Amino acid sequence: MRLILASRNEHKLVELRSLCGLPGRTLVSAAACPGAPEPEETGSTFAENALIKARALRDFSGEWALADDSGLCVDALGGAPGVLSARYAGEHGRDGENNALLLRNLEALGPRASRRCHFSCALALVSPDGREFVTLGRCPGTLLREGRGDGGFGYDPLFLPDGHDRTFAELPREVKCTFSHRAAAAARMRPLLRALLPPEAFG
Repeated sequence: MRLILASRNEHKLVELRSLCGLPGRTLVSAAACPGAPEPEETGSTFAENALIKARALRDFSGEWALADDSGLCVDALGGAPGVLSARYAGEHGRDGENNALLLRNLEALGPRASRRCHFSCALALVSPDGREFVTLGRCPGTLLREGRGDGGFGYDPLFLPDGHDRTFAELPREVKCTFSHRAAAAARMRPLLRALLPPEAFG
């Protein structure tokens, strides 16, 4: 059997294979389903958006589907950018513009505004027969005034996780993956996968 990830992002695919303990032949990207839809993410929470993506792929393929939705939530901005993290500046995936807008909006609140924030992740697993499972993960930290590091993606250069002196963009991927928001959600998903998928899916 195979489990299809509702993403064509190779970086995310490799990371989730490792975090969920699934081999490459089991967890495949949406690219393995030509013509698969990319539904509009209309949910108000990360869990709702993850389920929207997983359901659309499941309905299209008739197979098990996995989706994640994640983003950065800044306390002083009422949780923004939140579910709009990837398209905060208007167009999906423009990391530089998203980061610049976030810094401007926070600086507009004055120098004493809290810079506390957290990354959140929701993983949604849906089955061909309609069963649905969602796990959540969170990683708290502080938003820096300027980016550091050239690894990772999105808001990683601005995010200093609690207990660390390096940003997500400065930390090696194998270190980040031990405690990140996605790692926390995946740790909760792993026992569900073990219970729901046949043993050969992990071989």
